[in-house]
Amino acid sequence: MEKDAASAGVLPGGLFNSAEIKILICYILSRINEAVPGQMLANVLHYEGIANCFEVNEAIASLVSSGQLVCVSHEEDTYAITKSGRDVAETLKTSVPYTIKEKGYLSAFKMLTRFKNAKNTDFNITKEDNRTYITCSALDGENTFLSVKLLVGDEAQAQAIKERFLEKSSEIYSGIIDLITK
Repeated sequence: MEKDAASAGVLPGGLFNSAEIKILICYILSRINEAVPGQMLANVLHYEGIANCFEVNEAIASLVSSGQLVCVSHEEDTYAITKSGRDVAETLKTSVPYTIKEKGYLSAFKMLTRFKNAKNTDFNITKEDNRTYITCSALDGENTFLSVKLLVGDEAQAQAIKERFLEKSSEIYSGIIDLITK
């Protein structure tokens, strides 16, 4: 099979067929059961080599126009599955290999967790007396729920800590609360 721009970045075993990509999207959103950022989903499926990001974006637009997905927020570019989309996911779930479905779901779930953590977390990297600090704060709406300030070696280390907090913020904050309340 000759590769073209629509298959760029897709690994062997990935999806090239637009119908399979649509089924995968419906499957993922059905399992996650909440609104998912469309562009972030396209990027994560592309990064994992599952499907080309342009094809995923086209599939999302097609699923919206045919009623399987609904745009929840244009500002956040988030989409949710409809009853019709759930029916597609359930009826055609065997059309896409299990390993691709699970890899896509796990990647999308991790991406969504990171997206939600980013909305509920604030970071501030500062320099004081030639020292670098990172302040990581958990937010409850507009209010700071918990804040931790750390002295770090440099800005690169601060960025690494920020990434780790984004991945595991609820575990980190739960651990801190458990330690100080027991």
